[in-house]
Amino acid sequence: MTPKIENLIVKYITKSANAADLDELSTWIQTPENRAIFKDYVQTHYAITHSLSISDTDKAIDKLLNKIHKEKSFLYRVRTQPIYKYAAAAMVIGIVASTYFFTNNFPNANLEIENPIIINNAIEVGTNKATLELEDGTAIELTKGKTFKTTDAKSTGDALVYEHTSTTPKKITKNTLTIPRGGQYKLVLADGTNVWLNSESKLIYPTRFEEGKARNVNLVYGEAYFEVSPSEAHAGATFNVNHKMQNIQVLGTHFNVKAYQNESKIYTTLAEGKVKVIHENGSQNLMPNQQSILNLAENTLSVVNVDVYNEIAWKDGVFTFENKSLVEIMTALSRWYDMEFIFKDPTLKSQKFIGNINKNFSIVEILTTLQSTNIIHSFEINNKTVTLK
Repeated sequence: MTPKIENLIVKYITKSANAADLDELSTWIQTPENRAIFKDYVQTHYAITHSLSISDTDKAIDKLLNKIHKEKSFLYRVRTQPIYKYAAAAMVIGIVASTYFFTNNFPNANLEIENPIIINNAIEVGTNKATLELEDGTAIELTKGKTFKTTDAKSTGDALVYEHTSTTPKKITKNTLTIPRGGQYKLVLADGTNVWLNSESKLIYPTRFEEGKARNVNLVYGEAYFEVSPSEAHAGATFNVNHKMQNIQVLGTHFNVKAYQNESKIYTTLAEGKVKVIHENGSQNLMPNQQSILNLAENTLSVVNVDVYNEIAWKDGVFTFENKSLVEIMTALSRWYDMEFIFKDPTLKSQKFIGNINKNFSIVEILTTLQSTNIIHSFEINNKTVTLK
């Protein structure tokens, strides 16, 4: 299976596929060989229900194929309405219990499902927003649809872009971009480096870089994905992402850094190129599809192989969870939806899942689908607090 086809399958399951995507996927799946590949992939990564057995798989796959055909036809009828991709039918969260979950924590199929209690739902889907702080302390709120412009930067509400022009100030100053809970924002640095900042993140960076000298930015906290302009385009200047607990040296590459406050580990994941992660007790060179894990409690740095897509899909509008516990999932959701969560039953925290969630779905759609897995039997929303029962 090519990466493109895998991406089409993921987009279909996360309800982000458009008409052209579904057309290509349904054409590809016509051959028996490709159907078998599709079947194996879905079986491995996306159980249709918790009760899916080997004997039921063909029927389940047939249902999926029929659904693709119906959705493809419908999408063609509404292809001039791009908002459809976020409003298609009920969400398929793509949750499948891990092997451990199946063997040790299989849900109670007879669990009594209760209607959710929604007292006042004040939880909204996240959007593009950030606060830009200039070196003189001036703070500018950047929000979707709002334009902003200075002598060296401009924003239309989706991204903040720094440019070299004849009016660009010669003095190098530092700006700070802070992303709140419920927000995300893209930043294009003066050297052409693209940075996607996730919810609850903060980056300090210069408004321009000196030619031939190291390009330094400081990820104070949070998560950021970098597509670094290569050193060859800047007289060999390296690019450094600094954090109080580690430093990342880059020549030109794509990588993700996850360093949230109040979390015990910092994750650096390499998608392309090569980086060196430096820690006070040593350093590690990363190759593509590798992730360094800095354990703050033990003060150790280790390297593991990972599926990069699971680590960077957030920037493309998809949450991906590979064998993640429900508490880890809710923590990620809480940042994007700017909410708090409570487990009425503490044993729910350790339940494990694999799956994908489109970031444009409402919290009610997500929790309702989670309820259909029989892991939780109900939930309550009161203002910005979710209680799982």
